[in-house]
Amino acid sequence: MADRNFDHREPNFDHRDPLHDTPAQGNPYDELGILAGRPPVDYVLDDEAFDDEPWEPPNHRRRGRRRNRFAGLPRVAKGFIGLGAVLAFLYAGDRWALLYTEHEAAEKLKDSMHLSTAPEVEIDGFPFLTQAMDDRLDKVHLTVPDVAADRVSLAKVSATAEDVRIKGGLLDFKGAHVEDTKGEVLLSFEDLNRELGASQVTFTGHGRDQVLARGTLPVAGHDLKLAAEARIKRSGQHGISTEIGGMRLGIGDLATYRPGTKESQGLHLTRSSASDLRKETDKVKALFAVPAIVDRLGVPASAVRQAMHSEQKLHELTGSARFVRDLMKINLIDAATGHPALLKKLGLDPALLDGLAKLTKPELADRLSLGFQLPKLPGDGVVSLKDVKVEKEGIRVRLEGYGISFGK
Repeated sequence: MADRNFDHREPNFDHRDPLHDTPAQGNPYDELGILAGRPPVDYVLDDEAFDDEPWEPPNHRRRGRRRNRFAGLPRVAKGFIGLGAVLAFLYAGDRWALLYTEHEAAEKLKDSMHLSTAPEVEIDGFPFLTQAMDDRLDKVHLTVPDVAADRVSLAKVSATAEDVRIKGGLLDFKGAHVEDTKGEVLLSFEDLNRELGASQVTFTGHGRDQVLARGTLPVAGHDLKLAAEARIKRSGQHGISTEIGGMRLGIGDLATYRPGTKESQGLHLTRSSASDLRKETDKVKALFAVPAIVDRLGVPASAVRQAMHSEQKLHELTGSARFVRDLMKINLIDAATGHPALLKKLGLDPALLDGLAKLTKPELADRLSLGFQLPKLPGDGVVSLKDVKVEKEGIRVRLEGYGISFGK
């Protein structure tokens, strides 16, 4: 079919492209153009027509009108945002009311208990406003630092109060009534060492109920080594007492003073100084020159006369271990009364012995006393001490109370 001829009854079209003289590709628009006597239309778009501006969709908004940032959000989302704003406002109001009540309660406690600083008050429970509207708080934590108690200061008094009734309401807070309270008191060793530091004494815990005191004590211009034990116990419902025992003051390595009237108490030579003394002839003779000391030693008068005139007899008399033990038993304060020369001979200051004689056991015990009484609480409330325990950091006391009121 090289001629591509058709039946004589049908028009014979020559499918030639009039512009390029090439057969058409069967485009029906070209064929219609040929029938109409028009050249075929070239539908190839010119790329240069798109170089001017990119196409953009028409803008039907009114210019100058401000867009609402929430306009595109669904109603549920808007509801959540509004609810969140209301809840944030209520939360801020609840916290403000809580802080206000805590501050007012702290000031009322400060005035009622005559404290130097306001205590820390922390109210539990959320929300607070629902409790305040009922004029009742579920639980309140209270911390009072540095409470004066007799000669010492309590490092911390902390308590947890339950079932607290507010007086006057939230906006006119006048005080509170505490039905039940549990807490504890801490008497810090660090504070004791600072407050009783005039005597340079430090306190440390020893066991459950014992405190050791170690340091120096000035007496008549001499710094004496101090050692004592204090046993801690309750004193009634509101106080702590200390029983001081084992008190001793060391005068260097020469002698030890124990206040009291018993035979083991008083001023006694140490074992090392008694052993060294028997080697010094002049000091031994000075001792034998005092009849009271000779009687205490239990040495016959004839033996003393021989020892005073014979070095050999003197060494025989003082060379035994028994002589050292007997010499340590002599109370030098009693034996040396009226013999100041003997004290100087032994290396003791007479003024020091006068100071020790005036330092009675009660006076010394009072200097080391750690006892205290809880301060009187406002109102008719009752607070009692339940347990006393010595710990590493100090003396801790557990307490309970009820019916405590403060404010008007």
